[in-house]
Amino acid sequence: MIDGHSSPLLRKQSPYPHWQYLHPESGDRLRIVPERGGLVTDWCCNGHELLYLDQERFADPEKSIRGGIPVLFPICGNLPGDLLPLPSGEFILKQHGFARDQPWELQLLEDHSGVKLSLVDSEETRVSYPFSFLLEMVVRPIRNALEIEVNVHNRSQIAMPFSFGLHPYFKVTDLNKVRLEGLPNSCLNHLQMAEAETAIQLAALTEGVDFLTRSAGPVTLVDEASGRSLQLQHENPMDLTVVWTDPPRQMVCLEPWTGPREALISGDRKLEIEAGGQQRLRCALVNC
Repeated sequence: MIDGHSSPLLRKQSPYPHWQYLHPESGDRLRIVPERGGLVTDWCCNGHELLYLDQERFADPEKSIRGGIPVLFPICGNLPGDLLPLPSGEFILKQHGFARDQPWELQLLEDHSGVKLSLVDSEETRVSYPFSFLLEMVVRPIRNALEIEVNVHNRSQIAMPFSFGLHPYFKVTDLNKVRLEGLPNSCLNHLQMAEAETAIQLAALTEGVDFLTRSAGPVTLVDEASGRSLQLQHENPMDLTVVWTDPPRQMVCLEPWTGPREALISGDRKLEIEAGGQQRLRCALVNC
């Protein structure tokens, strides 16, 4: 049924193998590659393609992906020595976790309003993260926006600590003509792991930046060259904002995270789900 011709979700081979979702009313399009980390590679809203994707790099499965909306779980950022200390021992857990490298399941929502991506634990994931879990991510194109709702289920018999984040790559016309609104005055510079002035970081977008802010509200990316804007609307606890650029790529990553780097060690905004429980997370990307 998933590939029936009457379905808004169809398998496509061009410009790369993917599943295409077309909203029945708006015609907004998603391209999804579930076998590559549940990755949404493309979001076309009101006729505008908003996401950046390096297709040449994407074609090489040995390379990390630069583009789309990668999923960060069960950590955001990295840990010292890539080691996760738990009462049951130390586990090797690489930067941003494993969700972006695992194959996900994809299905059309019953009302055809979007899609649901699902990831469950496996022998491979339990080597680095000894918990039984179900990760469900519902992606819905709504009016002028993309709504993403996540439910993290702990199927273990013990409490499960985690962080979660998204790493969306937004296409911009010219990095020299980009403005970010709604960020606080101070931030954490990830390149030096030190407090910094946000204004100084923003002035260096064309040089490459990586910083985290504790925003009090929505953050807006203004592409002055095209006259378009995109707003990240968070909901607690996924309300931290990371800004990352990788020149000369004409893109800006505006990332909602639940916790900073090393949260599972420091305890700073570490999330923990009791045995059998779940945690709901939500954000929206608004095409202004």
